Amino acid sequence: MSNQAVDAVFDALGEPVRRRILELLHEGPTPVGRLAERLPVGRPAVSKHLRVLSDAGLIEHRSVGTRNLYLLAPGGMAIAQRWLVQTWDTALAAYAAEVSQVGAVSHAGAAGRGHGSQHAQPVRPHAETTKERP
Repeated sequence: MSNQAVDAVFDALGEPVRRRILELLHEGPTPVGRLAERLPVGRPAVSKHLRVLSDAGLIEHRSVGTRNLYLLAPGGMAIAQRWLVQTWDTALAAYAAEVSQVGAVSHAGAAGRGHGSQHAQPVRPHAETTKERP
């Protein structure tokens, strides 16, 4: 997963009109004119937004006769999903390590005072948070 691909997807998703286009395409393949009718921008702007979404791999274009249809790309959001999962898993693993370290220090200090058995064990990361995802 390249940073350039991730940036392209999130840049494309950063514009509200493009997100709305993706929502409309959930209904199925749609021509530019029908999209433009349902958006607060004109047809030329819709075409530019479609180009950005296509370049990011989020949508596809198909010609059917004289009609140009746009549809969601299978797996188009996979890059964003992988980035979010990887980022979240890294943050959770760092948090779990910090909690474990703080817990171990607290536990060691309490054990030195003869109260170690009364303190909770350090929090261990759940298997799901440390498991590598595809």
